[in-house]
Amino acid sequence: MQLDFKEIITVSMVLFAVIDIVGTIPIVVDLRAKHGHIESEKASLVAGIIMIVFLFIGEELLNLIGIDVHSFAVAGSFVLFFLALEMILGIRIYRDEEAGSASIVPIAFPLIAGAGTMTTLLSLRSQFHSVNIVIAIVLNIIVVYIVLKSSAKIEKMLGKNGLGVIRKAFGVVLLAIAVKLFAANVKGLFV
Repeated sequence: MQLDFKEIITVSMVLFAVIDIVGTIPIVVDLRAKHGHIESEKASLVAGIIMIVFLFIGEELLNLIGIDVHSFAVAGSFVLFFLALEMILGIRIYRDEEAGSASIVPIAFPLIAGAGTMTTLLSLRSQFHSVNIVIAIVLNIIVVYIVLKSSAKIEKMLGKNGLGVIRKAFGVVLLAIAVKLFAANVKGLFV
């Protein structure tokens, strides 16, 4: 067991930036307005389970279809790069289908545990120990739960400009992580 506080902090920050729960507050507030109550506990728990299961079986799934972790990590770095561009420039490159109801499906998946998060988890697994990633997932799910529970208060407190600044700051961090992830794994493609 390789418990490493620095790794936990790094992975937590990466996941926080990718999940972008603060940036999704306007979406969560809109879903709450359209559909009433949002089950924060259930959405958080399901998202956490999806992420942990994918962390452990995702690599086997890749092996089954003949893709190595380095290739997936490089592909993941591109996904992170474009997610970061979306956050920094305020544009939408990837669009999810419109949610029909405010249940587990639009919130737990794809809002919290979406394609970007899944790609990131496998990319992180190529660089960090699994135990540290699991702890980081749990920490992020706790933050997600708190944010979902108090999304209306947070939106009022930060305002639209505050949410925008936080989103852009995490976008820059995510962009730097994407570059680092690409550099660390691209050599593995040619071995």
